[in-house]
Amino acid sequence: MSFNPGGSVKDRLGISLIEAALKRGDIDKDTTIIEPTAGNTGIGLALATQKYHLKTILVVPEHFSAEKQTLMRALGAEIINTPRAEGMQGALRKSRELANQIANSYIPNQFENSDNPDAYTRGLGQEIIDDLQANNLKLDAFVAGAGTGGTFAGTAETLQAEYPELTSVVVQPEGSILDNQPEHPHRTEGIGVEKVPPFFKKLKVDEVQTISDDEAFNYVKQMAQDQGLFIGSSSGAALAASMHMAEKLPANSTIVTIFPDSSERYLSENIYD
Repeated sequence: MSFNPGGSVKDRLGISLIEAALKRGDIDKDTTIIEPTAGNTGIGLALATQKYHLKTILVVPEHFSAEKQTLMRALGAEIINTPRAEGMQGALRKSRELANQIANSYIPNQFENSDNPDAYTRGLGQEIIDDLQANNLKLDAFVAGAGTGGTFAGTAETLQAEYPELTSVVVQPEGSILDNQPEHPHRTEGIGVEKVPPFFKKLKVDEVQTISDDEAFNYVKQMAQDQGLFIGSSSGAALAASMHMAEKLPANSTIVTIFPDSSERYLSENIYD
């Protein structure tokens, strides 16, 4: 069960981006927020901008989840779609074009904004440590996907400070470039990068695990059938990578991973077929 109001780990990011910009004076009550997004950050931003009564335009590549786009509209955001073939870079270009046309507009730019990892350094990382310590557990490996890389980088930074021997593993789908392989389309949604995230420059990353769409979606189905858990495809990839790590580590090791969202926002994409 998710306690995030928008149903994903990116709710933390949405409120962090907006409140940090308000605090710095980058935006005011009349600013239009414009952001390229695959969906979950858009939902988090729409929740945050709804709270502060800010107009919001979210630029989404046309192939991403219809459910997520419906939720963004329900929260009051305007959606503009860009061609699938242009990927997130096309959505970013369109966002910049709109920002040049709209006075008093602001692009939070989750891909390069340090408020992104900071949202997880301050919160999620310490929460994981608190839970582990409450159960007298030592952390051996942290395994999580990377899209913008902010969730992974911010959480890993806090965990590495507490557990210096920690193995940090980035998860990506086939078609992402972190293993120096050619970029190509993939079905796993919400993770995968077109360039190395700037948040990784000073971060210790011990391993990159590349998970095929087939393996990720097999775990999505398996978790529903065996555990009654409805996880999205990026969660399936994270679980697959965690299982691979479990095979390498000694018995009784502790692995923490992140399931970013639920399968319920991908039903129109036949996630269980």
